[in-house]
Amino acid sequence: MIKTNIELASWARTVAEFFVTLYVRGCFGAPMNKSNKKRYTNNHSFNKQEARKQKILEALENTFGFDCVCFIKGLLWGWIGDEDHEYGGATYQSNGVPDIGADSLIEVCKDVSTDFSEVLVGEAVWIPGHCGIYIGDGLVSECTHRWADGVQITRVHNILSDDGTPGRRWDKHGKLPWITYEEEKPEVKPEEKPVEKKPEPPKAEPKPEKVKKSKHSCHKYCRKYLRGMVSGQ
Repeated sequence: MIKTNIELASWARTVAEFFVTLYVRGCFGAPMNKSNKKRYTNNHSFNKQEARKQKILEALENTFGFDCVCFIKGLLWGWIGDEDHEYGGATYQSNGVPDIGADSLIEVCKDVSTDFSEVLVGEAVWIPGHCGIYIGDGLVSECTHRWADGVQITRVHNILSDDGTPGRRWDKHGKLPWITYEEEKPEVKPEEKPVEKKPEPPKAEPKPEKVKKSKHSCHKYCRKYLRGMVSGQ
């Protein structure tokens, strides 16, 4: 069960990066198996459109269906990407989270603002008829039939410039009432101790070179000189 904004943002990023998803209106994380394909190609006029219906029918069974607000609700309802569960692990209207639409979602949010300079990780972002989850660094995880056609990470043009990659401007952001919001704590690295330099061993002084003795040793001449002094030579 997701309890904090940090957990919600982490899950929202994980789904975008590591799961196969498809935009399916009214779907909150159901795997696209045979029975779910039959259900969702008949539950909504958007899904009944021939192009969308064909995409749903061609999806692999490890594909999970979401729409924008059902992506947020599915995570809060306990979705865990379980292919063997009818709704991927989610339980409808669980954890005190009601079944509401995108426009109703922003109305129940707290501290709703149009100023994106202080938006927190895990807040809902909204434009009329559409919503997503702010995951930090000027990015949103949202489910849309545009671009990658599923859950994807896009740029917030209120914060980052438009560089040609998927992104949009949002009108409002706010705190979801079913989770606790806390500031994301920076990673604390252990203090690095300075490396102590070992003292270098003293350099050995060069040994004096040995003086080579001449073949005619000085002792020979000294003895001769001394003999001369004695003999008076």
